[in-house]
Amino acid sequence: MISKEDLAKLSKLNITNILDLGLVTPVRYENNQILNYITNEEQTFEIKVLSISKTQKLTKIKTHLINVNLIVDLIYFNIKTWQLNQFKTSSTLYIKGTIKNNQIIQPKIVNVINQINVVYKTAINSKTLKSLIKKYITLENLSELPINVAKEIYNIHFPKTIPNLENNYALKFTEIYNYLKKLQNKKITYPAIKKIDKDITPFLNRLPFKLTNDQLNAIKDIQKDLNSNIQARRVIIGDVGSGKTIVMLASAYIAEKSIIMCPTSILANQIYEEAKKYLDGKITLVTQKSKFNEEDLYNSKLLIGTHALLYQNLPQVDLVMVDEQHRFGTMQREQIARMTSKGKKLPHFLQFSATPIPRTQALIMSNFVNLTLIKELPFKKDISTFVIDKSDFKELINRIQTEINNNNQVIIVYPLVEESKKYNHKSLEEAKDFWFKYFDKVYITHGKDKNKEEILEEFKNYGNILLTTTVIEVGISLPRLTTIVIVGAERMGLATLHQLRGRVARYGQKGYCYLYTNDKNNKRLISFAKTLDGFKIAELDLKFRKSGDLLNGNTQSGKNFKFFDETSDLDILEEAKRTLYEQSR
Repeated sequence: MISKEDLAKLSKLNITNILDLGLVTPVRYENNQILNYITNEEQTFEIKVLSISKTQKLTKIKTHLINVNLIVDLIYFNIKTWQLNQFKTSSTLYIKGTIKNNQIIQPKIVNVINQINVVYKTAINSKTLKSLIKKYITLENLSELPINVAKEIYNIHFPKTIPNLENNYALKFTEIYNYLKKLQNKKITYPAIKKIDKDITPFLNRLPFKLTNDQLNAIKDIQKDLNSNIQARRVIIGDVGSGKTIVMLASAYIAEKSIIMCPTSILANQIYEEAKKYLDGKITLVTQKSKFNEEDLYNSKLLIGTHALLYQNLPQVDLVMVDEQHRFGTMQREQIARMTSKGKKLPHFLQFSATPIPRTQALIMSNFVNLTLIKELPFKKDISTFVIDKSDFKELINRIQTEINNNNQVIIVYPLVEESKKYNHKSLEEAKDFWFKYFDKVYITHGKDKNKEEILEEFKNYGNILLTTTVIEVGISLPRLTTIVIVGAERMGLATLHQLRGRVARYGQKGYCYLYTNDKNNKRLISFAKTLDGFKIAELDLKFRKSGDLLNGNTQSGKNFKFFDETSDLDILEEAKRTLYEQSR
């Protein structure tokens, strides 16, 4: 443990433990060993001064390099008096420099030889940092690491030979191990309102379809969680169309009283309609426009709603579920849990998301929360994805007309509502006249449209073409939607493109996704077009954009680790997790 006094000294470097300190790497090493051969690089020499000649700007010192038995000239420009005083004829001393053309230009005088000097450059004084590293970086203090890793970290700071810091296994391992340990320490447990144990078989038997193995495994995970006096906190991540809704309803079946909170009233309505099919007991829809009273809230087995739930006098419940959890702030998620709690006891809490994550992030995240992945789809999707530009416009129009003739629907997604000089694609407002002129039953909406949910509902029942922005990304079920065109696709993240494409062909039809771009050779889009697997796409997204910070909640793209590489160091991550697990046993 680092003392409070020393932690205060290290506060500018955000160091909180010994491993953080061990990961402060030198900017360079100065090798002051005396060698008996010339390396053609900067090295240390023992010299004897033979003669000194000086002009106004240049000083030439003829010397014998004793260790390599060579006569060379030391050349100084504008030598300082204190430097010149170091060189006395017939004296011996040590200098450092590189021999070129039998000269050494501006050599440094060396006072300590036959050791490797470690040079740090940080926000705190180098002498202070070195003393703290000497105090705390010991093999004993690093003993939680595997011995080979601990020795390498120690050697980085106290080297016998100059270590190679590039792509260094020990630094990668220590960084991800340290990160996982911090995540583990953030896991907080609370007592649950109720321990719930109920046989799920009757619910499964009444379903007119079979669940996938991933859905069944998710339900088993949740059953195990709920059958505990400790509050369940689990994140369930399922690919688009993997059947998360039925897992929610199975969870609601197990609980005596539960809540599902959704980001939009369209999603809430869809889940409400599904719940009425498969669940017994009173179910109440809680949105700004739905009709209910306080008696309905207290007498219902299941409440399904939007943010409107946060403004009700809610009853105590056993289980809270949040759909598309990333659409709600942390405060909102915590508020719904508090509103339905009993003193210090909290309802079990499940969060659902349709944004698949890479395997690397899943392994990291599982140290922070319990995690379930639903990868299987109930049926194989048949969607062809094309990267197109303006030369393909005629072919695109033919496809759209064919789909409309077959009583199917088309969505065209624009990057912006209004014109912007930053984009070299048309905006929604600029493009709409073309579609209204040449096609019937064209609808238009966007994120700031107050009536977007009504328009989406009307389009679902009567429309041919919907012009929109990424507001359509999450949730709405459109049974006749077979084609989506995404304008300016190169500007969007792969996760967003996958969500948009996931709206298409959700009922087994043939689907089409067109990525409209000014760069048909875009490697990212070409890679995306080759797979429908959301988890593989998440790996691609990580490869192209790098990840955000899970620990501090910063999910923007940008490299989070200094040494560990999330795209290529999966084996190191797995080794670090094994080490942590073995220590906790």
